[in-house]
Amino acid sequence: MATRCDQQYPTPPPDLPIKFRKRIRALGGSDIALIIKKCLFKTDVSSGHNRLSIPLNQIQQTFLTPQETEFLNSGNNEKKCSEMEVMLIEPSLRRDTISLKKWEMKKDSGSATSMYVLVGKWNSVAWRNALREDETVQLWSFRINSKLCLALVKRRAKSNGYFIEF
Repeated sequence: MATRCDQQYPTPPPDLPIKFRKRIRALGGSDIALIIKKCLFKTDVSSGHNRLSIPLNQIQQTFLTPQETEFLNSGNNEKKCSEMEVMLIEPSLRRDTISLKKWEMKKDSGSATSMYVLVGKWNSVAWRNALREDETVQLWSFRINSKLCLALVKRRAKSNGYFIEF
């Protein structure tokens, strides 16, 4: 059964908008890759949650180096999660830093769901860019001198099935 998100994604995924590509190149960035495209849920834009979830099972392609993966996995215990500070280019093209963490969400059944999350300044990012529930965003990765950076693109579906940016 298709969900509200499934119905919005064209195949193949669109390219990163030109203004983002130019911004990344101006910063010396390379290795641009789509991490995830998702509909924002209430918890993604709730000030009480202050995080953007990136479920591992929805990630389009690997974006972390083995060392970064190992580092984020190293903090997964009951009390503390390891975090990486990364540069984020927001939909407005503003640059800021944000924390990337890996969370294990335990279920009542005893199993766990893994996800990455952007936390820390997420509420400010959501507010500055007027992010709302049910909007579609794409999260892209790129590297500057091998350092992980991210770009967040706001999208909306057109009637012909292709995305345009805000």
